[in-house]
Amino acid sequence: MDLSYTPEQQAFRAEVRAWLEAHVPAEPLEHFDATRGGFEAHREWERTLKSGDWGMVTWPKEYGGRGLDLIEWLIFEEEYYRAGAPGRVNQNGIFLLGPTLIEFGTPEQKQRFLPPMASGEEIWAQAWSEPQAGSDLAGVRATAVRDGDEYVLNGHKIWSSRAVFADWAFGLFREPGTERHKGMSLIFFPLDAPGVTVNAIRKINGHVGFAEIFLEDVRVPAFNRLGDEGQGWHICMATAGFERGLMLRSPARYQVAAAALAGLWQDHKQDADPVLEADVVRAFMNADAYALSIYQTASRLMAGAKIGPEASTNKIFWSELDIHLHQTALSILGPKAELVVQPGEHDWLDDYIFALAGPIYAGSNEIQRNIIAERMLGLPR
Repeated sequence: MDLSYTPEQQAFRAEVRAWLEAHVPAEPLEHFDATRGGFEAHREWERTLKSGDWGMVTWPKEYGGRGLDLIEWLIFEEEYYRAGAPGRVNQNGIFLLGPTLIEFGTPEQKQRFLPPMASGEEIWAQAWSEPQAGSDLAGVRATAVRDGDEYVLNGHKIWSSRAVFADWAFGLFREPGTERHKGMSLIFFPLDAPGVTVNAIRKINGHVGFAEIFLEDVRVPAFNRLGDEGQGWHICMATAGFERGLMLRSPARYQVAAAALAGLWQDHKQDADPVLEADVVRAFMNADAYALSIYQTASRLMAGAKIGPEASTNKIFWSELDIHLHQTALSILGPKAELVVQPGEHDWLDDYIFALAGPIYAGSNEIQRNIIAERMLGLPR
């Protein structure tokens, strides 16, 4: 991908590259979903990032950021993935809740929650889905009843990312008796609060990446509600826009994977089906196309635009790109794909298994196609 950068942007890239070269661990960290030790090692990495003011570069300085723009964030992400830096254990906080909090939070809420989020002192889980309301987020049943200066929370959340080891969660709760998109509020709650029970859900690779959360008469201050009472659906849709359209899956993730795929093809093409070369090329081109699209989105947002339903097109694209890229890698490797890899080696099989979840999380792709049809193309429901 050939983009023209200003001298200032090129200097910034050099600064990021130099810092990462000096600080990225020489040995890969244990995955943050694998054990408490792996999780805490990644929390320590978040603290290391904060020591260089790299926790979340686009946030205002008073909240732990650098006050940079989205193009500089994309440059940072490119260098971050190029350096093979550890995965961001607080991605639910910094990439999803953080931007939403900056847009809708009070000054007091921003000061309370953003700095410890940027530093890794407080790791966040996402607690939206419920047993009967996964892709149908408007169907949540968990309740929040106002009692003076507090809310009393009751309900059952499931598929809560990072909740096994995290400190806080943000969830959608409704006033009893309300239906669908009305009467809901976005509320924060500490995962060690009385009445909260967290049960791990083990993934196919053995990691505890998810949890179910039971809330029984959990009391939290009204201060923990983001936005006005009943505004939860509107706020959650803003969070979903960040998740689907910009922050959660930066282009660098796929560009680095596509480059690794090209290297894999060079190493194994003598034994692989020649037609797979076209799939390698397609994956490489699609990764660059996605990057160009995100650069365009970032430029529009910097000019004052808002993320709209087009975020759904991005979500479909990156999730299907991820599957195709890793399917191609497995096809190149053939039976060798099932061999146990050594620490530090690219685990194409494990990444493929994770990629299969892409069309489901962040809103299923079927739902995204409905959004595109109705809100972008004007088709009937």
